[in-house]
Amino acid sequence: MNALRPFPPRTFPYFVRPGDTLYHLAQRYRTTVGAIISANPFVDPYHLRIGQQLCIPHQPIYPACPEGNYYTIRPGDTLAAIAQFFNVSLADLIEANPGIDPYRLRVGQIICIPLAVPPVTCPHRYIVQPGDTFYSIAQRFNISVDALMRMNPHVRPEALLIGQTICLP
Repeated sequence: MNALRPFPPRTFPYFVRPGDTLYHLAQRYRTTVGAIISANPFVDPYHLRIGQQLCIPHQPIYPACPEGNYYTIRPGDTLAAIAQFFNVSLADLIEANPGIDPYRLRVGQIICIPLAVPPVTCPHRYIVQPGDTFYSIAQRFNISVDALMRMNPHVRPEALLIGQTICLP
């Protein structure tokens, strides 16, 4: 076997075994052939040698998420607390993440945060865009942040989601 050489951040060493191909390694480690090739610029991808060291990228797995609102699990998180923080139902949060075990969240695991449905009694609606804050929205529509917060008591200003609908006075 080759001596262990330094490997790039967010990768781990792997030693080629009989029958290995980059395609099978990408499938096994949930990455892409391109990512493996990029992490191993001096390796001939068509001629792997048994015992040869490869650097396998460790990429976060992003679940399908239409609006792209992702959250990374931290120590102590529960789905119920996350649902409450983002003001979505626990059932909707579980439905948006069919591949997770709700009773065994892993620190670093990435989940999708679905959008909450706004209340029916909303005189004017606005869809949150990337970079929006309550302050920037209030400025854009010439209203106070307090008025915006009163119209959206169910929305946490620090937990705005792209694509989320909020009410304007």
